[in-house]
Amino acid sequence: MDVLLYVFAIQALRAEFSLSNAQAGLVSTSSSILSALGGVAAGALSDRLGRRRLLMYTVLLYSFASAGTALSGGLVGLLFWRSLVGLGLGGEWTAGATLVAEHWPAEQRGRAISFLQSGWALGYMLAAVLAGLILPRFGWRALFLVGVLPALLTIFIRRKVTEPEIWLHRTGSARWEDVLRPPLLRNTLVATALAAVTMFAYWGTFTWLPGFLSATRAAGGAGFDVIKTSAWVFVMQGGAYAGYLSFGVLADRFGRRITFAAYVLIAAIVTPIYGFLPGWGSERLLLVLGPLVGFVGTGFFSLFGSMLAELYPTAVRGMGQGLTYNLGRGIGSLAPFVVGAAADRRGFGLALALCSGFYLVAAVLVFALPETKGRDLGTGTDSSVEKSTEMKGAE
Repeated sequence: MDVLLYVFAIQALRAEFSLSNAQAGLVSTSSSILSALGGVAAGALSDRLGRRRLLMYTVLLYSFASAGTALSGGLVGLLFWRSLVGLGLGGEWTAGATLVAEHWPAEQRGRAISFLQSGWALGYMLAAVLAGLILPRFGWRALFLVGVLPALLTIFIRRKVTEPEIWLHRTGSARWEDVLRPPLLRNTLVATALAAVTMFAYWGTFTWLPGFLSATRAAGGAGFDVIKTSAWVFVMQGGAYAGYLSFGVLADRFGRRITFAAYVLIAAIVTPIYGFLPGWGSERLLLVLGPLVGFVGTGFFSLFGSMLAELYPTAVRGMGQGLTYNLGRGIGSLAPFVVGAAADRRGFGLALALCSGFYLVAAVLVFALPETKGRDLGTGTDSSVEKSTEMKGAE
C-alpha cells in the first residue's frame, strides 16, 4: 500500500511540481534502487540478528517515510522520502519472506509464500480505494499521511511472531564468500539475472498503469479520471490476488520453473495488447482484460519467496535471498524511468509493449536454475554447505 500510494498520486504530483513523465519515473526508480540496498542489508543482518527483529525495524522505516512524503516540496523531497520507503520495503520483503519460508514444511511452502505475496495485491487495492476517497477531496499530502498506519503491525509482530526453529538451531556463521563462490555462485548469478528481467517487466508495466489509465488519449492513455482509474486498477488487482494464490498451489504440484514460465509467457502476450486498447477504442476490454493482466503479470512473484530460500542453506539464506532478489530489483529499477521516457516520446501503448520482451527472457532464464520443489531447508544442500562452513570455522 505504501509503495503504490505514489503511483496513484503521480499525475497530481506532476501537475503540482511540473514534473515530466521521466522525472516522475525517476522517483520510482530511486525507490527501487534503495529497495535493493535495503534488501541486501536486511538479508545479511537477519542472518545475524534474526528475521523477526529486522521485520519490525523495516516496517517502521517505510511507514514513517511514507507519511514523510507529505512534507515534500518538490522533486528533491520526493526523491528523499520515497528512497527511504524503498529502503524499508526491500528490507521488509527479505526478512519476511525468509521468516515464512523457514516456518513452513517443504510440501506447503509454495502456498505459504503465495499467501504472503498476495498481500501486495491487497495493498494495491487498498491504495486504489484510498486514492479514490482521499485524492479528490483532500489532496495528495493527506493521502501519504495515511501511509504511517502499517507501523501498528509491529505491535502484533513483537507479541505473536517467533523466530523460525531452523534459524535458532543453525550452525556456522553468515559469510558473503559462501554466496559468491562455488557451489552457490552459479545460482546467485542466474537468480539475480532472473529477478532483474522480471522486475524490469513488472515495474515498467505496473508503475505506469494508473498513469496510463489517467493519461489523455492524445498521450496514448485511456483518459480516465481518478475514480475510474482506481476502480479499473482495483479490478485488475483482484486478478493479481487470484494469481498469487494460484501460483503457490500450481508450483507445489507441478514445480517452480514450469509454473513461472507459463505465467510470464502469457504476460508477454497480454501486456502489449492492453497498452494498445485505448488506441483501438476498446475501453470495455480494458476492464475485461485487466484481471488477466494482473493474474499473470504479478502472480509469478510468489516464485521468489520460495525458490530463492530453497537455493541457499540456513546460515546464508537471508544473504542469498536478499542479494539476488534485491540486486535484481536494483537493476530492474531502471524500468519506471525508461518506460516513462518512452511514453513521453512514443505514447504509453508502445512503452508498455517494451516490457514484453523482458517477460520472454524470464521464461527462458528460469530453466537455468535447479527445480527446488519439495526441498527440505534443513537437509540436502543446507547440510553440506553448513558443514563446510563449520569446518572453515574450526580451521
